[in-house]
Amino acid sequence: MIVHPAVIVHGPGDARAALAPGLPVTLLSAPGAAVFAGCLWWRQVVTAAQKANPAAESTDILDCADASGMALAALRSGVCRLVLWPQAPGWAAVAAIANRQGGFVLTGAPLALDLAEPNAIRRLHRWLAGFDIAGA
Repeated sequence: MIVHPAVIVHGPGDARAALAPGLPVTLLSAPGAAVFAGCLWWRQVVTAAQKANPAAESTDILDCADASGMALAALRSGVCRLVLWPQAPGWAAVAAIANRQGGFVLTGAPLALDLAEPNAIRRLHRWLAGFDIAGA
């Protein structure tokens, strides 16, 4: 499911920065972003970044934490790649709907570079190129 290195983005600027190097990337929302920012916000962030960098290969995943209702709202809005904790009510139903829409539901967020971390932008290219960022 996750084929490109993941980068946690916190807004449009982060998303554009993640796509700027031109390397394949998975844009991952902050943990629980569906709950505090919403799925329409996420769609706008991703769409704006992709328009700014149309040649960049990317996918996106919205983190819904344990909010099954927000996951269903995301699916209704066209966001079909989600993180939803396995103990969330109706997890299997949400996953089945996502699958029918060509998406998926992960039980936890993938390993990712968080662009809110100090010096993360400096480490971004190496992360996307597949290098270990531990000592970067």
